[in-house]
Amino acid sequence: MANLTKNRKSALEKIEPTRQYRLSEAATLVKEVTKTKFDASVDIDVRLGIDPRKANQMVRGVVTLPHGTGKQIRVLVLCTPEKEEEAKAAGADYVGLDDYVDKITNGWTDVDVIITMPAVMGKIGKLGKILGPRGLMPNPKSGTVTMEVGKAVKEVKMGKIDFKVDKAGIVHTSVGKVSFGADKIADNAREFLHTLVKLKPSAAKGSYIRSIYLSSTMSPGIKVDAKAFDE
Repeated sequence: MANLTKNRKSALEKIEPTRQYRLSEAATLVKEVTKTKFDASVDIDVRLGIDPRKANQMVRGVVTLPHGTGKQIRVLVLCTPEKEEEAKAAGADYVGLDDYVDKITNGWTDVDVIITMPAVMGKIGKLGKILGPRGLMPNPKSGTVTMEVGKAVKEVKMGKIDFKVDKAGIVHTSVGKVSFGADKIADNAREFLHTLVKLKPSAAKGSYIRSIYLSSTMSPGIKVDAKAFDE
């Protein structure tokens, strides 16, 4: 077993392993136990009482975090010429179509979100093998295939995120940065959790939210009381 670093040992001493913290307490604690020299992301992991192998229990959605993600989101808009100015005015980092389709075909994926229009999905569909594994494939359900490209760009830049349960029944996403105030971290996490609760599949039986953990990039997980995340 590897020896614990001084910072890791200090962090573990501050977290009571058998305790379930209120969300506001966990948000304060995650800042205290993070000692990285960079501005670490704050992540939330939620285990759901569902069977993700069944189509009627799939959980996927979008949420706009009230205080944003703290990340610089690089947005590519693949659109026809008449929509280019709208996309640029909204703050898109890259705008175009054929040139970027060619770049992606050759392996370029240096973006965080791709937004496109229904009319050009025929050209983009062939990129699925490249974009799909990276979570970059535009999807109408996440609002990234739309005629309102300007609105979509603004929402993403403001903190709109797309999330999906994994094969283990866990939803994982980032809800901010350690540099955020504890209240902002808690607000973002709470908004995400409320959205998750609204997406509970009707086929799901028993306890839906099984466990919640808050952590930063380099910190241990802090267990949040699933029945008290409004506190």
